[in-house]
Amino acid sequence: MKSLLKITVVLGIVVGVSSCKNDEKPNYQYMPNMYESVAYETYSESDAFNSPTGLKGKEGQEPADGSIKRGFVPYEYPNTPEALVAVKAANLKSPLDSTQVDMKKAEELFTIYCAICHGTTGDGKGKLVSNEKFLGVPSYKDRVINEGSIFHVVTYGLNSMGSHANQLSQTERWQVAAYVMQLKSKL
Repeated sequence: MKSLLKITVVLGIVVGVSSCKNDEKPNYQYMPNMYESVAYETYSESDAFNSPTGLKGKEGQEPADGSIKRGFVPYEYPNTPEALVAVKAANLKSPLDSTQVDMKKAEELFTIYCAICHGTTGDGKGKLVSNEKFLGVPSYKDRVINEGSIFHVVTYGLNSMGSHANQLSQTERWQVAAYVMQLKSKL
């Protein structure tokens, strides 16, 4: 009885497997999309994210209104001469406390980005000024400046000085401002 049952099961499996094979017609595929995937052209438009607004999926790729990137603190003063005057008048202070200001790092940053024009001591006699490539770079001693105005100028630039906001983070700009104030006190 047991051997008859075994023979029937084996015969059923053999018949089932052999009945699915047909050389004239292709067999069924379990997951056809994995075997024969759709070929997409590189960098071509796709309607995968089409929406009723007609933005072609861009609403899923843009940040939400009012969002800011992680770790970024917005700077509320615009790039105008009036804003620079307002920053000087407000005597804007650094948000960094004395333990967060690394003067050695600030000196390195000043040497890299500022000393070429302003000089290593802040006297306005840097390498480019001494070679007469730029003229009129003032000494920090003659300027009415505070930490906020230095940060503002480093962020937006002033006159022939360009912005350093792409090269220096906000913390680094505040550190440079603290170092410039230290140089001003030595002049």
